[in-house]
Amino acid sequence: MTKLSVNINKIATLRNARGGNNPNVLAVARDIEIFGAQGITVHPRPDERHIRYQDVRDLKPLITTEFNIEGNPIDSFVDLVLEVMPKQVTLVPDGHDQITSNHGWDTIENGAFLTDICKTFKEAGIRTSIFVDAEPRMVEGAKACGADRVELYTEPYAANYNNGREEAIAPFLAAAEEARKVGLGLNAGHDLSLENLHYFHQVIPWTDEVSIGHALICDALYLGLRETIKHYLQALQ
Repeated sequence: MTKLSVNINKIATLRNARGGNNPNVLAVARDIEIFGAQGITVHPRPDERHIRYQDVRDLKPLITTEFNIEGNPIDSFVDLVLEVMPKQVTLVPDGHDQITSNHGWDTIENGAFLTDICKTFKEAGIRTSIFVDAEPRMVEGAKACGADRVELYTEPYAANYNNGREEAIAPFLAAAEEARKVGLGLNAGHDLSLENLHYFHQVIPWTDEVSIGHALICDALYLGLRETIKHYLQALQ
């Protein structure tokens, strides 16, 4: 079964736009779990423009499903993850001024650094996933770094889906097959939506988890949050 982890960054963005605590990030996270999602994802950035470090601390005791913290493993991020102790940490090569993630790690060029980071988190008992582009050699590099999983950066798949879904999925299938071959768990995320999620899951059904935020929150504006999560869960069946 492929789990749905909902990224709640956009909820925090809306809250931060006006100050105060509306919408309440903690309450929305609990509702998302109640509505059937199997995980909560957050991506705290140093400028705290959406999820704040304190949000991460406050969420940990409330979440009853899987908690996934993703981000660039700078010192403050590493310290936060080791303090909070989520089920999973996802390493993402974000620059401090990036609007959103736009590429995966070069696991070969950054192999020594990622190996040290994976060792730190795995010694603490935290499952470690590395965000990679859909390239088998980057998946193989993640295995060499000691990761437990990779998360495929799926924006190129989403961008090319309407131009020919078979061609769009091909590099992701190759990367996913490499992950299965070398014994890595498989996650996926970025721009997955109700339009393209079912086909992705149909072709790569051994995906362990998808992390979805922006599209899901946009759909919730029209469908409501409960109904939207229901639709995403159905797309994974």
